[in-house]
Amino acid sequence: MDEIILKIRRELKKNASPENKKFSQRFFKEEIKTYGVKTPLVRQIAKRYFRKIKSPEKKKVFKLSEEFLRSGYNEETVIAIQWLGEFQKDFEKSDFFIFEKWLEKYIDNWGKVDDFCAHSFGYLVYQFPELLLKTRLWVNSPNRWVRRASAVVLVFSLRKGKYLKNAFGIADSLIEDKEDLVQKGYGWMLKEASNLYPQKVFNYVLKNKKKMSRTALRYAVEKLPKGMREESMAKN
Repeated sequence: MDEIILKIRRELKKNASPENKKFSQRFFKEEIKTYGVKTPLVRQIAKRYFRKIKSPEKKKVFKLSEEFLRSGYNEETVIAIQWLGEFQKDFEKSDFFIFEKWLEKYIDNWGKVDDFCAHSFGYLVYQFPELLLKTRLWVNSPNRWVRRASAVVLVFSLRKGKYLKNAFGIADSLIEDKEDLVQKGYGWMLKEASNLYPQKVFNYVLKNKKKMSRTALRYAVEKLPKGMREESMAKN
């Protein structure tokens, strides 16, 4: 194992606290693996140690990142994704298969999904729109985190004004999903779309509100103008 990983793990353990561990667990229904270190401090540690990597290159950092992901700790996942972000401009279309493997193998809660897919993975899809056909298949996964990822991976692109039609297609596929964290995922995706396309999201919601869960609906309309929001939430 790379010495830098051992040093980071020692520092995480040194800065861990039972109180932070308990606080972090409150945001998740399932049991999470966490040291109990606050995220801002984790990001500082990640930044500091990245500068200590000798001759950082994409292949080496991908390998280190997978080692962090494999551990299962939330904090180590944060570091892995932050380090991947240092190489966004070097991403290639073939990296999709690496990222997809990591998504299916290591991502096991909504926080990890959102960090990974709204940043590095989302950037990859933004750069290579032909990958949208592959992420579209995730809606049929038995893994709820992969289904959530099918929506969240579009967040980066939607913030850039891209792929609205794809977002509505994903919402159509997930609209009756029974998992509330999947509902929240596609609701968040629609909320991000509403920043640039409020009228189109409003129209979509009015057309589909009878099929949408109240959870997804609340997320989707959160940033709409007050009048649109109230009309969307009104029960027929």
